[in-house]
Amino acid sequence: MDTRVVTAHLPTELAEKLDGLAERLDRPRGWIVKEAVASYVALEEKRHRLTLEALADVDAKRTLDHAEVEAWAAGLGKPKRARRR
Repeated sequence: MDTRVVTAHLPTELAEKLDGLAERLDRPRGWIVKEAVASYVALEEKRHRLTLEALADVDAKRTLDHAEVEAWAAGLGKPKRARRR
Protein backbone atom coordinates (compact mmCIF):
# COMPACT_ATOMS: atom_id res chain seq x y z
CA MET A 1 0.00 0.00 0.00
CA ASP A 2 1.31 3.41 -0.93
CA THR A 3 1.41 5.91 1.90
CA ARG A 4 1.93 9.62 2.26
CA VAL A 5 3.08 11.65 5.24
CA VAL A 6 0.61 14.25 6.48
CA THR A 7 1.57 16.70 9.20
CA ALA A 8 -0.88 18.27 11.61
CA HIS A 9 -0.46 20.53 14.60
CA LEU A 10 -2.45 19.36 17.63
CA PRO A 11 -3.16 21.26 20.80
CA THR A 12 -0.76 20.08 23.51
CA GLU A 13 -3.55 18.59 25.64
CA LEU A 14 -4.84 16.50 22.72
CA ALA A 15 -1.32 15.35 21.82
CA GLU A 16 -0.78 14.25 25.43
CA LYS A 17 -4.05 12.29 25.34
CA LEU A 18 -2.88 10.67 22.10
CA ASP A 19 0.40 9.70 23.77
CA GLY A 20 -1.47 8.17 26.71
CA LEU A 21 -3.80 6.25 24.42
CA ALA A 22 -0.89 4.93 22.38
CA GLU A 23 0.80 3.73 25.54
CA ARG A 24 -2.35 2.07 26.90
CA LEU A 25 -3.09 0.34 23.60
CA ASP A 26 0.56 -0.49 22.97
CA ARG A 27 0.21 0.97 19.47
CA PRO A 28 2.16 3.65 17.65
CA ARG A 29 0.66 7.13 17.59
CA GLY A 30 0.60 6.98 13.80
CA TRP A 31 -1.63 3.90 13.89
CA ILE A 32 -4.12 5.66 16.19
CA VAL A 33 -4.14 8.78 14.03
CA LYS A 34 -4.66 6.67 10.88
CA GLU A 35 -7.60 4.84 12.49
CA ALA A 36 -9.13 8.10 13.72
CA VAL A 37 -8.82 9.84 10.35
CA ALA A 38 -10.21 6.80 8.51
CA SER A 39 -13.23 6.71 10.84
CA TYR A 40 -13.83 10.44 10.48
CA VAL A 41 -13.55 10.37 6.69
CA ALA A 42 -15.96 7.40 6.47
CA LEU A 43 -18.44 9.23 8.71
CA GLU A 44 -18.25 12.42 6.64
CA GLU A 45 -18.63 10.47 3.38
CA LYS A 46 -21.76 8.78 4.77
CA ARG A 47 -23.14 12.12 6.00
CA HIS A 48 -22.59 13.63 2.55
CA ARG A 49 -24.26 10.66 0.79
CA LEU A 50 -27.26 10.83 3.13
CA THR A 51 -27.55 14.58 2.57
CA LEU A 52 -27.60 14.09 -1.19
CA GLU A 53 -30.25 11.37 -0.80
CA ALA A 54 -32.36 13.66 1.39
CA LEU A 55 -32.10 16.49 -1.14
CA ALA A 56 -33.17 14.09 -3.90
CA ASP A 57 -36.20 13.14 -1.78
CA VAL A 58 -37.10 16.82 -1.42
CA ASP A 59 -36.73 17.35 -5.17
CA ALA A 60 -38.99 14.33 -5.79
CA LYS A 61 -41.56 15.71 -3.30
CA ARG A 62 -41.11 12.73 -0.95
CA THR A 63 -41.58 14.78 2.20
CA LEU A 64 -43.89 15.07 5.20
CA ASP A 65 -45.31 18.27 6.56
CA HIS A 66 -44.58 19.37 10.11
CA ALA A 67 -48.02 18.37 11.44
CA GLU A 68 -47.53 14.79 10.21
CA VAL A 69 -44.19 14.54 11.97
CA GLU A 70 -45.63 15.98 15.18
CA ALA A 71 -48.52 13.49 15.09
CA TRP A 72 -46.10 10.61 14.58
CA ALA A 73 -43.82 11.83 17.41
CA ALA A 74 -46.77 12.27 19.76
CA GLY A 75 -47.61 8.59 19.32
CA LEU A 76 -44.15 7.38 20.30
CA GLY A 77 -44.08 5.57 23.61
CA LYS A 78 -47.83 5.06 23.73
CA PRO A 79 -48.97 1.45 24.07
CA LYS A 80 -50.36 -0.04 20.89
CA ARG A 81 -53.99 -1.10 20.94
CA ALA A 82 -54.69 -4.82 20.73
CA ARG A 83 -56.16 -5.93 17.45
CA ARG A 84 -59.64 -7.38 17.37
CA ARG A 85 -60.06 -10.70 15.63
